[in-house]
Amino acid sequence: MNNFPLKPNSLMFAPMEGITDEYYRNVVGMLYPEWDTYSCDFLRVPTPSTYPIKHIRKHLGESILNNSELFNKTIYQILTSPNAHTVETVRSIEMIGSHWLDLNLGCPSKTVCKNQGGSFLLSDLPLLKSIIKEIRNNFSKTFTCKIRVGYRDDKSFIDILKLLEDEGVDAITIHARTRDELYKGVAKWDYVKTAVKAVSIPIIGNGDIWNTEDIKRYYEYTECHSIMLARSALKTPWLAKLYKKDLIDNEESRMFELENYFIHFYQETLKQDLPEESRIKRLKSVCRYLFDDLPNGIAIKKHFLLSKSFEDQMKIFK
Repeated sequence: MNNFPLKPNSLMFAPMEGITDEYYRNVVGMLYPEWDTYSCDFLRVPTPSTYPIKHIRKHLGESILNNSELFNKTIYQILTSPNAHTVETVRSIEMIGSHWLDLNLGCPSKTVCKNQGGSFLLSDLPLLKSIIKEIRNNFSKTFTCKIRVGYRDDKSFIDILKLLEDEGVDAITIHARTRDELYKGVAKWDYVKTAVKAVSIPIIGNGDIWNTEDIKRYYEYTECHSIMLARSALKTPWLAKLYKKDLIDNEESRMFELENYFIHFYQETLKQDLPEESRIKRLKSVCRYLFDDLPNGIAIKKHFLLSKSFEDQMKIFK
């Protein structure tokens, strides 16, 4: 068996740039320990020079490093490209004790792809192979990749899967869209079902899985090993609790969870050297989907976004 540490039917909180920083992960980890893993937003591997070890630690978070339970659930994600200091970076990540490294092969950003990183690598398999080899040869713990089904199209999908398996990747997370599809339409679950049959390493499903019923249907249909949730985790950070404890998400319970969530999130921002205005903006930055299922969700969200203080934001719960 490979290095993959998770039990089947695990639920993973996805890495999200600008969201899943140290402070956000502290909040979700404390309030919702039902998640089996959490991920830092990707570290962009530098080209001009290497990062000092203190930068590697800072990206993961000193408070995470000092919390063994949360640290052991945390995945360190990187985004790299040819000529970047990949070897030095992954060695440093292992040096700080990280047990799980994930390579972002799904980022659709024009800038990232222009620099031959993220999902661009899915269009150049020899280049992808060389980078996978570099990482696998220099990181001895769990190494996974998060991919899309292709760059322009899905013609190389099976070849990508087999390449990753052959080069020693321990598991593959699949966001079931091409790079050019971005987040349009609906992610196609059939790709994950196909992948499960194509390779012998664990396949993790991702994309348009919004609630507990979706999770149940996804497992039944695709037979994937685990599920990683992104936008749905932002919308319902307690989704893993709902699924594992077979709970119902209604208006009353949702408002209770949201109030608790924002109170703890605000308290976490107080640990940062930030002006009050920045703390309020940080809370606003995670509310995109939170109010969608509430009867007066549009009005509530408008009030929350226009608020100038935490006290005013909390008036939505009065």
